[in-house]
Amino acid sequence: MSSIEIKRVTDKRGLDTFIQLHYDLYRGNQFDAPNLYRDEVNTLSRDKNSAFDFCEAEYFLAYRDGKVVGRVAAIINHRYNEQWQRPCVRFGWLDLIDDAEVMRALLNAVEEYGKQKGMKEIIGPLGFTDMDPEGMLTYGFDQLGTMATLYNYEYYPRLMEQMEGYEKDNDYVEYKVFVPESGMPEKMKRVAELTMERYNLHVRKLTKQDIFGPEKYGHRVFEVINKTFGHLYGYSQMSEKQIDEYVDMYFKFIELDLICVIEDWNTPNHDCIGVGITIPSLTKALQKCRNGRLWPFGWWHIIRALKFKKTDVVDCLLIGVLPEYRAKGANALLFYDLIPIYQKYGFKWGETHVEMETNGKVQSQWMYFDHEQHKRRRCYKKQL
Repeated sequence: MSSIEIKRVTDKRGLDTFIQLHYDLYRGNQFDAPNLYRDEVNTLSRDKNSAFDFCEAEYFLAYRDGKVVGRVAAIINHRYNEQWQRPCVRFGWLDLIDDAEVMRALLNAVEEYGKQKGMKEIIGPLGFTDMDPEGMLTYGFDQLGTMATLYNYEYYPRLMEQMEGYEKDNDYVEYKVFVPESGMPEKMKRVAELTMERYNLHVRKLTKQDIFGPEKYGHRVFEVINKTFGHLYGYSQMSEKQIDEYVDMYFKFIELDLICVIEDWNTPNHDCIGVGITIPSLTKALQKCRNGRLWPFGWWHIIRALKFKKTDVVDCLLIGVLPEYRAKGANALLFYDLIPIYQKYGFKWGETHVEMETNGKVQSQWMYFDHEQHKRRRCYKKQL
């Protein structure tokens, strides 16, 4: 008989316990990038996250002898399921001690929830949408995490391999891309300049007025993201309400010189066809925000990273170019603009976002730089 008790989160106190577990489990870890408490509350609350317009979820806590030893979220993204004709329940926000019994009890809770809702499959780790962290880290446990990705201990995938019926669904890779100490990679420079001359594509630097004013350029950026990522594993199209949230989330605090957009000047409205959203790494700053709180001193570490660039690392949060422009060299234009800015701020390397292991076209954009594939992560699946 299992000694693990599973409890469903039903109130604010339970949600606080659910969020707090990660801070307790990873306290002092030098690689984890703990989310801000406020951001976790906003993501997990039905009245604050617009993904609940098309998602439903339940959160579960695992207890042994009255002590919390694990957590997991069960999520059904109806938009994704309909788009991909895949009736599945997702598991996410998985954290636990090194114990297969706890892992089995947590996943069983998600499986039962999925069966009750008529789902035929369980997949994960995934969030509500592709804009949430996804994939369990399987390689690179000694590498610095990012605020946009999951970090987990090495025993997580070992425990997953012991779970009956689970198998690989999708693997991701991530790269560390080194910023040239000076100058620009010659091949990338030639491609970028030829692209501008031959195809009339141009870099545009945005202002707050561009983003939030009548032009609503922030919306144009995320429309490109929708079109760029729409065919990828786990992706569901962002709604207008979600785009509003992400415009506020990203553009209100990011230094705009670290954002680059590419426009096609052959079109009447200079259509946005590519975007690069990057920020100084906040991982070390987030580690100094005790329990994810900005007060009393966490805010200073965040500002120090964002405003004063007190980090060697730049995180490439969102890099996307419309498919029909990739062969024209538009990707090179993004870094033609951003590399001198990285050099000015003293960044040593960039952390890429997750890329499907089969997506050779995306990975080929790093060929201009010294780079190494330093992380892997996996999504699992099981038939219910």
